[in-house]
Amino acid sequence: MERLGMCRKSIIMQVICLALLLAAEAAAQTPAAPPKTPPILGTIKTVSGDTMIVAADTGTETKVTLSSLTRLLRVPPGSKDLSQAVAIPLSEFQPGDRVLVRMHCTGDATACEANAVIAMKKSDIAEKQAHEREEWQRHGIGGLVKSVDAVHGSIIIGTMTAAGKKDVAVTVAKNTVVRRYASGSVKFDDAKLSSLAEVQPGDQLRARGARGADEASFAADEVVTGAFLNIAGTVSAVDASAGTITVNDLAAKKSEFVKVSADTQLRKLPQSMAQMMAARLKGAAPASGGTAPITQGAQVVVTGGQGRGDFQQLLSRLPATALSDFQKGEAVMIVATGSQKDAQVNAITILGGVEPLLQSTSQEEASSILTPWSLSSGGTDAAAAQ
Repeated sequence: MERLGMCRKSIIMQVICLALLLAAEAAAQTPAAPPKTPPILGTIKTVSGDTMIVAADTGTETKVTLSSLTRLLRVPPGSKDLSQAVAIPLSEFQPGDRVLVRMHCTGDATACEANAVIAMKKSDIAEKQAHEREEWQRHGIGGLVKSVDAVHGSIIIGTMTAAGKKDVAVTVAKNTVVRRYASGSVKFDDAKLSSLAEVQPGDQLRARGARGADEASFAADEVVTGAFLNIAGTVSAVDASAGTITVNDLAAKKSEFVKVSADTQLRKLPQSMAQMMAARLKGAAPASGGTAPITQGAQVVVTGGQGRGDFQQLLSRLPATALSDFQKGEAVMIVATGSQKDAQVNAITILGGVEPLLQSTSQEEASSILTPWSLSSGGTDAAAAQ
């Protein structure tokens, strides 16, 4: 009433107040618009008729119904928008494809109708990942971080090359992509965008780029770092069915319970290769005078006369080993996520056949051979197409 009383003061004010009252009444009578359904990002689990089950990255599953109005698009891995999108028929969608689904849901939101489904094909992702793994192996370097100069964009790492131990200055430019492994993750895809400020001495580092002619410098296009646990010791127990291995850590003087997953890299060094690496770590020439080809299953892994490349690349060419092939009492070196305080750590790399290495050098020097090398592809998410 007070508001209406004030409005009587002038015709203009009356009109204004009436408009305000009508607007308030309309707002009170108009129901609120239903909230928009956020898109889901995940992997196709099944496709049947005009429906698909999408396993979202959040852990939920959604039944998505497609109609004649649903836009079905395909984009190449690494796309940041829809500029390269092409329309595809429903028949091209397969289980394992990565998809971004724009939709609207009703009820409990477990059944939704899609407005658009944007896919990155599983086969395209696999092809891109294979190419990127090859690039990391051909043009990569790995080692332990010794020092970081964030101001000048330089990281000094200790590496083990075919010519022996060597410090390398990794140059990080403004356009260098810097990533860091997510805590507790052994997947390269989980590495998050980071900066030199997060890199610390003792971190594991792997870089992709161009090696300098002097072999002492490396211009990085991409850098991945992480804080990892290095374990060197002897196997005390193996449970292949449970995916675990227990190791007596020689340096920490304690037993480490290590979880092995599908992402863990399991390898064993041939004896001749281990002996050569041990000689290099001690600064001695190999018994063959520097030209000792190391073979595994008739595959040449390294020729001593090459003098280029780090042992991480050489190890990546060795065939995979089953967890059950590791025996009690065998010497192993492990790179894992976690810390000495954890009851269980998750293995990234387990390397057997390392007795000569542990007998001839310190654990710190030996561990510089191993870096996180479970290298799949980054940038293959359909999220960029949102």
